Amino acid sequence: MKDTAYLHAFEQKLANILLEAIGENATYDGQLLASQDIEDYWHSIAPEYMADAVPQVAQYPTVSVAWACYLGMAVAHGWDTDWDITSKLPYSFYYGRCGFDDMDERITGEILGFDVGGTDCSRLENHVRTLATAAVSAIRHEQIPPQSETAFHVFAATCSVLYKIGASMELKRLGYKLEKVNIK
Repeated sequence: MKDTAYLHAFEQKLANILLEAIGENATYDGQLLASQDIEDYWHSIAPEYMADAVPQVAQYPTVSVAWACYLGMAVAHGWDTDWDITSKLPYSFYYGRCGFDDMDERITGEILGFDVGGTDCSRLENHVRTLATAAVSAIRHEQIPPQSETAFHVFAATCSVLYKIGASMELKRLGYKLEKVNIK
């Protein structure tokens, strides 16, 4: 894409919109919790994720971006549990019984350990739905021609932001926090 400045600005604007929507559920003092390992893993699996998500955009736009958030949670969970194993897992490991379609249930129930259908799981689903709805609204607000190169890159950036927010949500749930360190 030629206009990387536009794409970067969109990504920053979207992150701010979504952080405002999710608030303290994903951040520590307004900052996302992150790990370079988790971010690098996204870059290795993003092409496969995009191959699954792009065909879903027309019928299920919120699902196509929401699943990236769940994927970020699952990878962050694996980073905390055993990164040596998680870092080598193929993208397809996160599929549910129906592949991409029920990835959310596989991740929440089998990987994160939520009782699917329980109160905590429902609360998480509501948070992710709120994020995905706000993300899709932000994309539409850009008035980008559908199926254009720009639309693809904006969609990819949106999925990346949701993945990072999902990772931050899980790191926060696991008890991670940011602490200032004075180096003398």
